[in-house]
Amino acid sequence: MRSIRAAAVGAVTMSLALAASACGGGSSTGGGSNDSPKTLTYWASNQGASVEIDKKVLQPELDKFEKQTGIKVKLEVVPWNDLLNRILTATTSGQGPDVLNIGNTWSASLQATGALLPWDAKNFAKIGGKDRFVDSALGSTGAAGKDPAAVPLYSMAYGLYYNKKIFADAGIAKPPATWAELIADGKKIQAKGKQAIGAEGSSLNENVHHVFVFAKQHGADFFTSDGKPDFTSDGVVAAVKQYVDLMAKDKVVPPGNAEYAQNQSVSDFAKGRTAMLLWQTASANLKSQGMSQDTYGVAPVPVQSGTPGTGTQVNSMVAGVNVAVFKNTHNLDGATRFVKFLTSDEEQKILNKAFSSIPPVKTAQSDPAFNTPDNAVLKNTLATSAAALPQVPSESQFETTVGTAVKELFADAAAGRAVTTASVKAKLLKAQQQMPAK
Repeated sequence: MRSIRAAAVGAVTMSLALAASACGGGSSTGGGSNDSPKTLTYWASNQGASVEIDKKVLQPELDKFEKQTGIKVKLEVVPWNDLLNRILTATTSGQGPDVLNIGNTWSASLQATGALLPWDAKNFAKIGGKDRFVDSALGSTGAAGKDPAAVPLYSMAYGLYYNKKIFADAGIAKPPATWAELIADGKKIQAKGKQAIGAEGSSLNENVHHVFVFAKQHGADFFTSDGKPDFTSDGVVAAVKQYVDLMAKDKVVPPGNAEYAQNQSVSDFAKGRTAMLLWQTASANLKSQGMSQDTYGVAPVPVQSGTPGTGTQVNSMVAGVNVAVFKNTHNLDGATRFVKFLTSDEEQKILNKAFSSIPPVKTAQSDPAFNTPDNAVLKNTLATSAAALPQVPSESQFETTVGTAVKELFADAAAGRAVTTASVKAKLLKAQQQMPAK
């Protein structure tokens, strides 16, 4: 717990400093070169059940790239709770990898540092053109009106995963469509001795993703139209309280989940301990942990009422992973060739199948593997009822400050301390005060 908290605080401090430097003209990192044409370093985000599983997926593809190009790629798979802090430190020091994965929600924040290679028309042409990618994925590659800071790699959306046998044993005929139904179903499941729904209460990213969706469902946003933080509006406060109340008041999330931050809720679901899971494209993760695909179903994430759609019926953020190049790389040509390789039709099919994500490359989506019932739900969510997190320079600070506030509220709930409207608003006000002035 201490190391996670330290990383979160470090990320907040570093990102605030970066925001200030970005206002003055960007990072001090220089342009790239081709001084080291035979090597690349690559930071990959942890997409599967463990770092080791990701290495097993990625290494054969990196070996294939080396055979094709003669360029050796040194791989490091970085856990999500460490990734942002590692990247922010690298943008300041200039000592980063050549190529890296980033959460697509961080694109505008990292773009503002000036440390990443802009993907202008010339650079996109080197990898086959911008029009190869679906619009929803391109919408989370940086601030509007600027050249993208990264290229879409994996597309994802949240779904409600449910254990068919646990539901049947509890007499539940279909997955819940609203939060009230989820709570009612959760009570029936608990009466049969099972945990209802899992959460990752110490994961800053997961916290932000879910409270963003709840805010949309309450007709609220965390930022004003001109990009200023607005964390204490009635709608935002109600949204955060409703999410934390799944543990604090409704008691359908186990108190122990307040400490989860490393896929433990996925493991609980895979092992049949928990009946429901809110997760991004979890199929490969579940399979790697021994869960057969016919034992669970995937449904849209619940809404307040009605069915998922636009406006207050939003039920997912536009999730995904982008691949970026550090502008001061010593193998600029090789880095560009590597991005082209990762976003080729062949690799898009291989990698997105392995990680149960959806290819952001249009032509790769035609593969039958991406037309399963699970993916149909997720693809429909992306197309009809998902919203992109704010593409503003302070987005990464938003994730760390608000994510930490929600983490602290979960800790209160787990300890039996009251989670009230006033305490939620106080945490969110503190988070807002930690944001940069501009």
